[in-house]
Amino acid sequence: MTKNALRLEAYAQRNQQRDKDYLSQVITQKVVEQANYQCAKTVMWYVDCRSEVRTQTIIKQELDQDRRIVIPFCTQDSGGKNQLGLWLLDDLSELVRGCWGILEPPESRWHESGKQVAIEELDLIIVPGVGFDRQGGRLGNGQGYYDNFLQQVSAATRIQGICYESQLFDDLPMEATDVAMDFVFTQSAIYHRE
Repeated sequence: MTKNALRLEAYAQRNQQRDKDYLSQVITQKVVEQANYQCAKTVMWYVDCRSEVRTQTIIKQELDQDRRIVIPFCTQDSGGKNQLGLWLLDDLSELVRGCWGILEPPESRWHESGKQVAIEELDLIIVPGVGFDRQGGRLGNGQGYYDNFLQQVSAATRIQGICYESQLFDDLPMEATDVAMDFVFTQSAIYHRE
């Protein structure tokens, strides 16, 4: 099956998923209870959109904790290649609807002092995906934002995917540029990359 066919199947499964709010709470709570999360000083969460696992409730909760919460936003490098910017979040009210309707900092503030975070500062990254497999394989939207970003992440930084169990595949095609997740969290299990 091609990546596009897999994407269509995964989108359909994710869209049809029942109890998204409840299951999202179960999944995100599992993430924050893990030792590697509790030890992290700087964590990157994505802000959910459409039918993704909901993260805004846990982000609000985590902003009251003693760690830095970072969110990504879609931008481009000097050569026009898709890339993620990193924003130190103080409150969800800072965000506006941006690229594809995703909440992000307003473009006028992207270079604001004290709000930019270097990729080397991230201890843990929570990654969205259209689909995952139990070995840590990830299928994204096909725009390359996370692929380009994850290739630059330090080996010491933990990378964790979150999804509904319905978004899991037995085996996803992985290319040389794809970065596997260290863990994939669903409402039913935590899958660890071998």
